[in-house]
Amino acid sequence: MLRAMERDFAMKASAAPVKEKSPALRHEFESVALLLQGGGALGAYQAGVYEALAGAGIVPDWVGGISMGAINGAIIAGNRPKARVAKLHAFWETITTPGAFPPLLRQGGDALRTLWDQASAMAAVMGGVRGFFTPRALPPWLYPPGSPFALSFYDTDGFAKLLEQFIDFDILNGDSVRYTTSAVNVRNGNYTLFDNRSRRIGPEHVMASGALPPGLPAIELEGENYWDGGLISNTPLHWVMDGADRDTLVFQVDLWSARGGFPRHLFEVVTRAKEIQYSSRTRAITDEFRAAHKWRHTFSALYAKLPEELQDSEEAKALHACCSRNLYNVVHLIYRPAHYEGYSKDYEFSRLSMEERWKAGYNDTARSLRHAEILKRPVCAEGIRVYDVAET
Repeated sequence: MLRAMERDFAMKASAAPVKEKSPALRHEFESVALLLQGGGALGAYQAGVYEALAGAGIVPDWVGGISMGAINGAIIAGNRPKARVAKLHAFWETITTPGAFPPLLRQGGDALRTLWDQASAMAAVMGGVRGFFTPRALPPWLYPPGSPFALSFYDTDGFAKLLEQFIDFDILNGDSVRYTTSAVNVRNGNYTLFDNRSRRIGPEHVMASGALPPGLPAIELEGENYWDGGLISNTPLHWVMDGADRDTLVFQVDLWSARGGFPRHLFEVVTRAKEIQYSSRTRAITDEFRAAHKWRHTFSALYAKLPEELQDSEEAKALHACCSRNLYNVVHLIYRPAHYEGYSKDYEFSRLSMEERWKAGYNDTARSLRHAEILKRPVCAEGIRVYDVAET
């Protein structure tokens, strides 16, 4: 029955695009978490998601992100609510390139648009992205082994300054929003979380989460070097599933879909490999959590019925300490690329594509918020419900 209801919701939510602003909404949860996957240029979709949430009066108090999701998340957590959408707009306009013929491209068919997107992506490969990364003077193999220049194709020396332009790190490290990101220790391979509850977050932590090799260089933090957290896990969902201490409404925003068609040529092989590698596997995570959470709820109910002497036993206390009766709704939003987008979509930084992805994120979120059930606490044994904006 639960699966059927989720599928029904997914089909309803794929209706016509929404153009009007969402009305202010109320939800029944104690906390709202916004979780942002990595995906380079596709991250404009997440900015659109946030704009729709903010317009509906849904303000996250926990933002978790990886790679580009860490950057978007830091802009959200590192600004006052009224300034966040404007800061996101300004950031994305800074790192994207205006196109000369948007009307022609919008009406010229998929073939013309594919050529334009590929040319735009190649411009990013050859010339870098303004303020974000720039190509090195020579290919890395022409530098001496062990040299920092021999370890990546691009440098990101100016990126910290760009982040400080759009993020107030004093606000980010305040008490209003919990911010979490991750990176991978290059030396020992450990997956490391950076959370403003336990340390001060700076530009270097955000940069470390997005330092995807071999394109971008590792970032040094406290004597260790770190790469993109997406190398191990590109989804922040398990952070909330394991760490939330309140009833939580979760918006999981994915830039890669785990499901897709069989490739027809080598470039589609590259695209499909990326989708599989970086997809969040949200279904698997929530299915596993649902099963475990059902047992937590069951034992918590049983514990209340135990006689006092059994409740005081070490075994019962240990089990009860692991039992949470928190409730969760997970609203899963996935970016669905257009037919003309191919293997280069995550480094195609044209202004036209950014605006289209932003609009898609806004519309998908606004359609989802039409369904009042996602704002209500779940009534089920598992204590968790999952809603998808479209079939996955």
